[in-house]
Amino acid sequence: MSQELPNHHDADIILKLYDLRREAVMRESRNAINGKFWPKSYEDFVAITKPDHPLNAAFRQVGSYWEMVYGFAFHGVVNPDFNIEMNGEGLFLYAKAKPFVERYRLEIAPTAFQRAQWITENCVEGKRRFAMIEARVKKMLETK
Repeated sequence: MSQELPNHHDADIILKLYDLRREAVMRESRNAINGKFWPKSYEDFVAITKPDHPLNAAFRQVGSYWEMVYGFAFHGVVNPDFNIEMNGEGLFLYAKAKPFVERYRLEIAPTAFQRAQWITENCVEGKRRFAMIEARVKKMLETK
């Protein structure tokens, strides 16, 4: 498990993850998912998982990226609180997905969003940040 306090190894990993976020295709995918993906029903949510959906590639790239990032914390590679402090954007996607995750796991992808869920339930900073982000996403969905 990761040490109690973050150290320079944690910082190095976080900086590398930040560089990956800045890659052109990743940035485009993040912008698409953050700005255009606003599911209001399970059908809206599951539609993006279909290969012919225009946001499917972006969804897969962004979703798998954040699961990898939060997986580092889950497996003790990086301090969980430090990780989520620097990498909270993935919680924005998880907040959009959360109302549909249980059914989605039962019907399609049993492991979907497991690491995002873990960091929001088992990490002090993850719980705090997710509560804020989830409330913001709910308000934003009301205007969409």
